[in-house]
Amino acid sequence: MNFFENLQKIDRRWIYLVLAICIFLPLAFPFNSRTYTTRPTESLYRMIDSFAPPAGTAPEDHNRAILLAIMHDASTMPELFPMELAVLRHAFERDIKVFTITWIATAAPLIDLAINTVKEEFATREHNPKQLVSGVHYINFGYKIPALYLAMILGMGEDITNAIEIDAEGRQLSSLAAMNNIRNYNEMNLVIEFTGSAPGGTWITYARSRFGTNVAVGVTAVSAADVYPQLQTGQLIGMLAGLKGASEYEKLVEVFAATGREFSREVLRTEMDDPRFALTNESIPYNFKQARIGMNAQSVAHILIIVFILLGNIGYFVQKYRLKKEAQ
Repeated sequence: MNFFENLQKIDRRWIYLVLAICIFLPLAFPFNSRTYTTRPTESLYRMIDSFAPPAGTAPEDHNRAILLAIMHDASTMPELFPMELAVLRHAFERDIKVFTITWIATAAPLIDLAINTVKEEFATREHNPKQLVSGVHYINFGYKIPALYLAMILGMGEDITNAIEIDAEGRQLSSLAAMNNIRNYNEMNLVIEFTGSAPGGTWITYARSRFGTNVAVGVTAVSAADVYPQLQTGQLIGMLAGLKGASEYEKLVEVFAATGREFSREVLRTEMDDPRFALTNESIPYNFKQARIGMNAQSVAHILIIVFILLGNIGYFVQKYRLKKEAQ
């Protein structure tokens, strides 16, 4: 009893210190842990994978593209930015054209950071290096003023080059090779909105209901519960939910896209036995596994908090029992 009673008297600053250390250690010394993927994540992965061009097709000649709408600022980067890196990596591994856009001024630098991060790692990796060219493999539409938000969403359903006109570098879209065979949502038939609030609503209301566009979202964990009704009704084809969703997508890209394999749940059940997919494998750049490393730290923190709660409650009832006995 003395042990539990003494726990009640510990300075809470020691608890915070222990928690901080336990969060820091998995980040400093990553360890391999099993990541289980969920259907909303798998659905998004398989949709993007279906856009891959036939073997031998030049990227600029392929008639499929995806649009990433980056609608958040730095405050939600820990959860959303790893998703964006993973989706970009998947698309570029499969030679799928990627377009990006934002109507939030503070999101524009994040688009540049994400694209440049993936470009640099593709160009410098030892195995199968790839030079990603703006205007050929991807186009950053850049920041657009919010007043044109709805007009551009509807306009892209008719003609993207008329609705957007110029990209972030001031070039006419109609002059860029990446726009070859891409006219509207018939070809750019997947929009993924990354946001910390109100996920996917405008795209569902206008792009999906009017043009039949496939819509998916990447959201913070606290927003995920609001999205499940749209998933169940088929209004959204997939979702990445918080750091867990980002870690799931990182895993799918590592197991399938990075190795050139087709999606298979049988492979997912056995991939942990293959050393090529170990989290600590030095050949995997940090930026392509940061969500999984973050999930390890988050899991340790959650377990520790649960332990503290249990010990605190046990100590409380032990102390209450002792006081009751003394009163008798």
